[in-house]
Amino acid sequence: MNLLLTALDWNFVLVTSMLASITAQIIKVIINLVIFGRFIPERMWGAGGMPSSHSATVCAMVVATARFCGVHSTLFALAVVIAVIVMYDAMGVRYETGEQAKILNHMLREWMDQNSESMPFLRDTKLKEMVGHTPIEVVSGAALGILLGYVMPLP
Repeated sequence: MNLLLTALDWNFVLVTSMLASITAQIIKVIINLVIFGRFIPERMWGAGGMPSSHSATVCAMVVATARFCGVHSTLFALAVVIAVIVMYDAMGVRYETGEQAKILNHMLREWMDQNSESMPFLRDTKLKEMVGHTPIEVVSGAALGILLGYVMPLP
């Protein structure tokens, strides 16, 4: 606990944000362990999944900045703008990228089943499908970040 208090004293906003990110990633591992019955280590650092660690991180940053600097500060305004952009991107652009990867992977599998000898270098090609978030994943990450932003003790 002393280490946490020292870290929060050093940089309250940064440490709170990073703790939210790490917590979200740990929750992803646990959820995948429960759902799939196996440990998937990639969930510790991979994008996508429930809850959104991006949302947790930026929402914790917003709340921590509000508590530490005040809601009328320029830093709070910057934190809010960054949070909105990150969460919009996670649900929009990156989610669509994952959906496109699913379609392309399906097309590639079918194509390789028919023409695998003509392009052997494509045999093991697979695009990453889990890169973005659904709205519920973003909201759950935001809720986690807001909660952690409030419960961290101010220095």
